[in-house]
Amino acid sequence: MSRKKKPLPLLSHIPIEDIAAEGKAVARIDGLVVFTPYVVPGDVCDLQLRRKKHNYAEAEAVAIHTYSNERSEPFCPHFGVCGGCKWQCLRYDRQLYYKQTQVEQTLRRIAKVELPRVSPILGSKETQGYRNKLEFGFSNKKWLTRQIIDSGEEINNMNALGFHIAGAFDKILDITDCQLMPDINNQLRNTIRRYAAEHHLSHYDLRQNKGLLRSMMIRSSDTGELMLLLQFAWSNNEEQAQAMALMAFINENFPEVTSLLYVHNVKCNDTIGDLPVHTFAGTDFIYETMEGLRFKVGPKSFYQTNTHQAHELYKVARRMACLSGKETVYDLYTGTGTIALFVAREAARVIGIEYVPEAIADAKENAATNNINNATFYAGDMKDILTPEFIAGHGSPDVIITDPPRAGMHPAVVHTIINAAPKRIVYVSCNPATQARDLAMLDDKYQVAQVQPVDMFPHTQHVENVCLLEAR
Repeated sequence: MSRKKKPLPLLSHIPIEDIAAEGKAVARIDGLVVFTPYVVPGDVCDLQLRRKKHNYAEAEAVAIHTYSNERSEPFCPHFGVCGGCKWQCLRYDRQLYYKQTQVEQTLRRIAKVELPRVSPILGSKETQGYRNKLEFGFSNKKWLTRQIIDSGEEINNMNALGFHIAGAFDKILDITDCQLMPDINNQLRNTIRRYAAEHHLSHYDLRQNKGLLRSMMIRSSDTGELMLLLQFAWSNNEEQAQAMALMAFINENFPEVTSLLYVHNVKCNDTIGDLPVHTFAGTDFIYETMEGLRFKVGPKSFYQTNTHQAHELYKVARRMACLSGKETVYDLYTGTGTIALFVAREAARVIGIEYVPEAIADAKENAATNNINNATFYAGDMKDILTPEFIAGHGSPDVIITDPPRAGMHPAVVHTIINAAPKRIVYVSCNPATQARDLAMLDDKYQVAQVQPVDMFPHTQHVENVCLLEAR
């Protein structure tokens, strides 16, 4: 007979002291570090332990006795369940303080290199409706909130359209109001939900890999253009006809959608990189603008999701590059060429490298659209493209700008950068931890001269950071 687990204790009147790097608040009790979401430093709470290890525990705040002056009133009706904007309850000025601290502590703890004074973080002027892209999933397994369960109401419809729940990969929280993007996201999503219910369209079952409606992606731009992409997993002609009827309905009722696209995806994952995207109406792209430049953004393209703050980020990178017009610049992980083209007018030539072929096609078109003739682009895996032979054929870089994904740079790429011996490296990162790891590998040849955090994602723990490295 298996022994029953001993119930974990309820801790009463516990003061919250700090914020951890992953965004949860921290309390310390007799040497035990307790991580708790949705509370802020200065709160005094009753904490119900949910998971306990030797030297740390995870808890849920079941009561708050004293509210901190660092608190802010959450603006989203789904706060505390959705998990997307966990810091809504924290005043924005304090969010910036903790992000600044996170960058400083992470770089010092992991990189262990000599650092200059970290510049004050650049906050986002827009803290709501700041995203230009959102993705929502369909599921026939709605996440039942505690409020729904406690209500005792009979649940007749388990279909949902919204965000995936962390730790429950096949469950979707039905989202009615998301304020991360302009309200058109709510109009589109809620209208499609109603249409699907009225026409009895099946929602995707992730475990059984079946169901017509799979996901939707919305992209908006500062030009007023709007892209909507729907993923379907039809299995017969009848379901395909249902999908096309939905597309026709959207096209008729939402004239503001200038790029209406769809994908047929019966794979076991939602990625579309290897699938054809079909245009139902309008164009297969939208444009973003920045300092008179126009950037073509397709459904598979990477573009910074906070448009206005991306401009501030790129201005930081350009300033750190310190270009005089004579330099050869390599832009690694160039995406659709945004940074490359943003600095091209101040460089002799720019070479951009990116692993997504469609993004490189857009980058080349963006260069032509903007009459920029000194930028060339190459598609392929960074560690395979950026080789000593490539550098010998294209010239040694004076400046390297690198903006890798969250995993940071492959060691082979770091090694090639060192051998290329640029005078300056501008390292743009969405993950200070992997950036710190890479700074440590570069430390023998490069010293960190400037550090500038930039907040791209208000109400989350995520922070962008830009470092200037100069040759020793």
